[in-house]
Amino acid sequence: MAEKKYKSLKEFYPFYLTEHSNTTSRILHFIGTGLVVLAFFAGFLFHNWHFFLAMPVLGYGFAWVGHFFFEKNKPATFQYPGYSLASDFILFYDLLTGKQSFIIKK
Repeated sequence: MAEKKYKSLKEFYPFYLTEHSNTTSRILHFIGTGLVVLAFFAGFLFHNWHFFLAMPVLGYGFAWVGHFFFEKNKPATFQYPGYSLASDFILFYDLLTGKQSFIIKK
């Protein structure tokens, strides 16, 4: 069976949500993305490029632990890096504003 090819972020995001249905994984994604945002601003605030270097480690480190140990799936980053990165920030915002819940009712 051929994998679906997503042609837009709007089309991709519902799939992204199905790959992030574990509460612990969502919490880890939220923490990682939050630390990425903080590192970004800290890099400018303190004029220190080390914060920028830490951004991928912080973001992907937390997210990949969520995928490999809790979701038990392969991160969409490997096939859809742009859509996946954008979806990380959309999910972060949706969790922050309450549009999405950390706990998925099955």
